[in-house]
Amino acid sequence: MRWDIFCQIVDNYGDAGICWRLARSLAVQHHQNIRLFCDDLHTLKLFMMGSGDIQDIEVLPWEASYTNARHGPNTPDVVIQAFSCDLPERYLNHLILAPRNPILIHLEYLSAEPWVVDFHGRPSPQNNGLQKYFFFPGFQQNTGGLLLDPIPPIRQDICPKSLSSIWDQSREGAKKISIFSYPGAPIKQWLTQLNQLDIPVDVFMAFGNAELLNLQKQAWSNLKLISLPFIPQDDFDYLLVECDFNVVRGEDSFVRAQLAGRPFIWNIYPQDDGAHLIKLQAFLDLYLKEVTPELQTAVTKAMAWDGINQWWMALPHWNQLARAWRAQLLESQTDGGLAARLLRFVS
Repeated sequence: MRWDIFCQIVDNYGDAGICWRLARSLAVQHHQNIRLFCDDLHTLKLFMMGSGDIQDIEVLPWEASYTNARHGPNTPDVVIQAFSCDLPERYLNHLILAPRNPILIHLEYLSAEPWVVDFHGRPSPQNNGLQKYFFFPGFQQNTGGLLLDPIPPIRQDICPKSLSSIWDQSREGAKKISIFSYPGAPIKQWLTQLNQLDIPVDVFMAFGNAELLNLQKQAWSNLKLISLPFIPQDDFDYLLVECDFNVVRGEDSFVRAQLAGRPFIWNIYPQDDGAHLIKLQAFLDLYLKEVTPELQTAVTKAMAWDGINQWWMALPHWNQLARAWRAQLLESQTDGGLAARLLRFVS
């Protein structure tokens, strides 16, 4: 089938990362024909680094959609509106007038909240005659699932070229932590607490993070900050697997951190009404469901950027939890996860 995916980039990285991974999964894993329209091709193409040309994916500027939905063989079978973005009016008019109307999918953000189950797959009535449906990625079996491709191995022997010179800067015997956070995260205070543990830690800062937080000239006795270039998505997977602890943000790196099987802090996208705290708690309710009260307390404190000297001692148990959670996720997604469930739903 022909799929048109529309991506408007909101937080610079997350939306582009998800849309590119979804397009790649549908094309490579499921042999679908994809056109990906984006309003910021520069950012999107950063994510495409290292992927080469994929035969069944066309990456097009947002404006190209104005003349790309006309009647005939180019009319899509499925249109995905990623993360509540509105379709261009001229494109939408072409769809309405087409002799064969496509299915519209309103792809929502990932959530572990229980109510997602009740709304996943529900129709969204349109006055223009098109069929539109809500599609909710989620952890439960009766949701849209998780975007898995590719599944990273627990241990990777070959360091990617984009990281080889960076990895050489790490110190023997030092713990390794990666940080990919939003500007409002209390990273400087957190690193100060980490430094006080009096253990050597190499901190790999994602592209632009150190500059954003004004950490370039900061000096700590036990920490070594290493700034990363912008690296391909699959190379970022390597980083998450090889680090002892990760700080991630948004949605794509959040899922990848779980698949890495390592302890992590989810710097969830902050919302003014505090809705992000409810989403975080919903995830923790699943993640910590079968662990001891002591580990529950440690992980909850970590997610709140609190008590590093307390939860750091719990890392061996947290490592066991992270591996068990990874296995549980993969077992729950044996049907192929988000891309495969989308395909079955549309079919």
